[in-house]
Amino acid sequence: MSDPDKERRKIKSVQKMKEIMTHYYIEAKTAGETGKKIAWITSGGPVEPLIAMDVIPVYPENHGAMIGASHMGVDLCEKAEVMGYSRDLCSYARADIASSTVDGGPIGGLPRPDMLICCNNICGTVLKWYEVQARFYNVPLFILDTPVCHTEFSNEVRDYVRRQVEEYILFLEEVCGKKLDRDKMAEVGRLSIEGQRLWQAVLDTTVHKPAPMSAFDAFFHLALIVTLRGTQTVIDYYKMLLDEMNTRIREGIGAVPFEKTRLLWDNLPVWYRTRWLSDKFAGHGACLVADTYTSAWCGSMKYIDPSDFINTMAEGYSRIYLNIGVDQMADEIIAMIDKYDVQGLVMHSNRSCKPYSFGQYDIQRIIQEKRGLPTLMLEADMVDERSFSEAQIETRIDAFMEMFNR
Repeated sequence: MSDPDKERRKIKSVQKMKEIMTHYYIEAKTAGETGKKIAWITSGGPVEPLIAMDVIPVYPENHGAMIGASHMGVDLCEKAEVMGYSRDLCSYARADIASSTVDGGPIGGLPRPDMLICCNNICGTVLKWYEVQARFYNVPLFILDTPVCHTEFSNEVRDYVRRQVEEYILFLEEVCGKKLDRDKMAEVGRLSIEGQRLWQAVLDTTVHKPAPMSAFDAFFHLALIVTLRGTQTVIDYYKMLLDEMNTRIREGIGAVPFEKTRLLWDNLPVWYRTRWLSDKFAGHGACLVADTYTSAWCGSMKYIDPSDFINTMAEGYSRIYLNIGVDQMADEIIAMIDKYDVQGLVMHSNRSCKPYSFGQYDIQRIIQEKRGLPTLMLEADMVDERSFSEAQIETRIDAFMEMFNR
């Protein structure tokens, strides 16, 4: 079917996003010339103190996503396996570890770190991954331990993580050779929460029918709230993106032409096949209007007090989506199903991301019991294309979508 509105449906803010990320990586790559320090940090880690200390945060997981999207994952994963790392390990970790040895990936490797910051609120793999990289680069490593909040966030856990936040600040002060400006930290905290609110507002535009963007668009525009959270750049960009989404709503421009079915995506993207998957679902008139991945960077808002950021960030960074119990995860998905008027659930059973994937069958059962929604399980990997079977996944999508098109 011809689609004369294809050009009209393109999101114009994409170009600005590319410019911001290009400038960010150039600044990081030239940090040695400007005297700025570089910190590698996990994607769920507390970046705000780094921003307040004028340290450039760099995310190996973001780099892993770029490697996957650039179809460089297999080569780097295989290099890591030759080094002795099992194929069962996270493909982000394998790609990053191998990339460091050959300056691999789409930007010629990440800039050399002055320190590593590891928070285990996303998984346990990051602990060993960052230990490996700290030894490779011979730089100091700080680990922020956030116990899993299966059912509640106790006062004991709050105190435990809160003490580590102060240790984190002391660590940064020692590495950077200067004291943290608490007033600047408060401003960064305020900007962080404002950025999260704007990002959530962007995601919430898909409540409208047709949805002005899809989860596949959100996967791309997520980069700023992860990478530059706590900066004015994030505020300005998401205000622009939100304005564009609201314009699309007024003009009736949908991410998917002739939207018929609204679906929710669970788990990380399949970075090397996002376009293919987007087109495949769109061909059935289906739009992935929401997902659990991109919304995870808004979850701390309800726990953090912008006027007391340092004292409340312990709870905010502990109670993120991947650090809660399966029942709580299911509750969050049910809330998203109701909010976005979703008719089906697509779950990426991700070979690499165990914490995200292990509870999916339990979540699937709970969703079916409480909402009766059909669920599609796709087995793949976020970076390693060897774990993707196009024929099998295409057949599953076609069969799944037949349920809505009868």
